[in-house]
Amino acid sequence: MNELAKIRSDPMPEAMRVLLQDYPRDSWEANPHFKQATQNWLGAHQMFRQLADQVWVETERYLDRNRDPNDYAAQLSYYGGALVRNLHGHHGWEDHSYFPELSAADPRFDAGLEILEKDHEELDGVLDRFTEVANRTIKLIHLDPLSAYDEAGKLHAEAEAIESFLERHLSDEEELAVPIILHHRLRG
Repeated sequence: MNELAKIRSDPMPEAMRVLLQDYPRDSWEANPHFKQATQNWLGAHQMFRQLADQVWVETERYLDRNRDPNDYAAQLSYYGGALVRNLHGHHGWEDHSYFPELSAADPRFDAGLEILEKDHEELDGVLDRFTEVANRTIKLIHLDPLSAYDEAGKLHAEAEAIESFLERHLSDEEELAVPIILHHRLRG
């Protein structure tokens, strides 16, 4: 069952967004301290958004019977697996390396970083549920095609939960971290 209710829906507290006023999103790329490492980090976030959308769209096409079941199973395995593996690796790295670096540079934002770390804990549960339902869907496509559609309906909801989670979390994470990076000239 999808647990959208557990996903944080309120924005970051205004106190956590103070540097964003000095470094608004639309000015980041023009800033001389916007280095390749930060661009790569934001690129990973964009990849997560695209993978989550791909899984959701392909599941919808399958449910509408506009997708060959075997092709769908292969795509789900590949793109769903990539999404889960890369998100786990990425947020593990953020918790153990990236966030401590940001905290050391500007401890005023530790409360915001703690919110983001709690999001990561919630994301683990979302990804575990997604993986469980995706694996069942793939198995059922091969063993019981009629039941596979019911399971894919559950998967569609889980994919939607991931998209909703990422929409909130990644935007908040970017709007907290990038201004710190630019202000303190980090990652260059």
